[in-house]
Amino acid sequence: MHSPKIILIGLLSCSCLHAEVKLPAFFTDHMVLQRDIPAPVWGTAAPGEKVAVQFAGQSVSVTAGADGRWLAKFTPLKASASPQVLTVRGTNTVAINDVVVGDVWLASGQSNMGSSMNSGSAANALPEAGDPLLRFFNVTKTVAAEPQADVKGKWEPSTPEAAKNFSAVAYFFAKEIRKTQNVPVGVFNGPWGGTPVRTWMSLQSLSVDPAVAKTLAEWESALAKHDAVKDKPELMVAYYKEMKDWETNVQPGMKAAKLAGQPAPANARPEPEVPDPIAMPSSSKRPSTPTISYNGMIAPLVPYALRGFIWYQGEADASHGLDYRALFPALIQGWRAAWKQGDLPFLYVQLPANGKDTVPVATSANTVPWLREAQAMALRLPATGMAVTLEIGDPVNVHPDNKVHAGHRLALVAREKVYGEKIAGTSPLYLDHTVAGNAVRVRFANTGGGLVVGTAPWRAAGVEPLPTDHLVGFYIAGEDKQWVEAAARIEKDSVVVSAPSVAKPVAVRYGWASSPGVNLYNKEGLPVGPFRTDDWAK
Repeated sequence: MHSPKIILIGLLSCSCLHAEVKLPAFFTDHMVLQRDIPAPVWGTAAPGEKVAVQFAGQSVSVTAGADGRWLAKFTPLKASASPQVLTVRGTNTVAINDVVVGDVWLASGQSNMGSSMNSGSAANALPEAGDPLLRFFNVTKTVAAEPQADVKGKWEPSTPEAAKNFSAVAYFFAKEIRKTQNVPVGVFNGPWGGTPVRTWMSLQSLSVDPAVAKTLAEWESALAKHDAVKDKPELMVAYYKEMKDWETNVQPGMKAAKLAGQPAPANARPEPEVPDPIAMPSSSKRPSTPTISYNGMIAPLVPYALRGFIWYQGEADASHGLDYRALFPALIQGWRAAWKQGDLPFLYVQLPANGKDTVPVATSANTVPWLREAQAMALRLPATGMAVTLEIGDPVNVHPDNKVHAGHRLALVAREKVYGEKIAGTSPLYLDHTVAGNAVRVRFANTGGGLVVGTAPWRAAGVEPLPTDHLVGFYIAGEDKQWVEAAARIEKDSVVVSAPSVAKPVAVRYGWASSPGVNLYNKEGLPVGPFRTDDWAK
């Protein structure tokens, strides 16, 4: 295993000793600097070279180290929408134009975060996407065995044309923050569809928690294979040659046969297996090796000053909900440790409805609720917030065509928990329960203006509307652990649940299915997330 110390030495010994001052790709025109905290600027120069960094009336002088690296920090900057020039002077001068100061967020996850504004109904918002003070930096997809020093990408102010490539969820989130906080907003956008959580975790986060030891072992195994292939480059040469032949001569026929419902062609064969598990995957694959997406796409951004993180991921881990209980908090803590900005806010989307089952039965197919539960459990960490989207998913499409509400609910969480607005920005949460005779009283926190029977603001095609005069989605069980659909009524901050056939209830579940019908909200229109009062094993 490569220790963090070895990795650091490897980074510092890279070929970065340049006579000219150079900066990473994100220190370029149209960038956004984070307000109200010391904002770092860094790069490379000749060893021992004096570097002066100037911006907004401040001038900071530093000396490049023996490795050629330098880092300067401004004293906290006030938000400013006025474009200014950031100047870096050494033996040469680098002028970065149209720099503003506001809030910078990092968005990541998988395909529902990656879904662009040019996709589906989000495209309807493109004509109104002109805002020069809303800016995105799309991080180019890449993987790496060790943390990298730079990424590919560029800052783009929002225009109807540029916004086509922005994350729709992140765009709707950032647009609302722009409007409500009245400051420039920048977003680093670095998701990758189909990626499991382990690929986004830092090596440090795999090393500190015994609960993720299995994932650390996966990394060590992959690293050993990677090191072996490095000594035999002909293996990768042969792979790329075979892969090109497969994509040209085999894959098209296999796809055509599948679409036509015909048998596979005579030359059909599986896609070639890459010998290096840390190599860039083929276009039909996604990274699955621990840490490699983090190393290539997240680590290079450290220590760029941020306001927080937004995250929409979990679909690739839907069948590993119990593992996610440890992996997800480890990711959050690992990112925070890397940035050294204390408990940076980490806001995330709880997975929406998707899948066929609608009732809380113990079947192998009913796995998503456990993942959602693991996501909710991460709220135990400080400065975390969760946007509940249970009722605005699509049972037959893992990519619901409704990114506006996911982005809005993330923004509401930020407005309440990060910006301190006096609003009900977070969904009601299960608090506790008591059994009284043949009923179970379930209490909730964060009820806002009160609990109500509500209606989803959006429904997927083919999904029938739910009742508006009584609650649905509740199930109750006795000691036999047999779940029965229950009647439920609201009493202040509680819901009383019962069923005639369960005389001695012991447990309640709500929304505990892949695509449950649920309609419990607060008066502000935020849904109650799925929960269970039992601790029965999966």
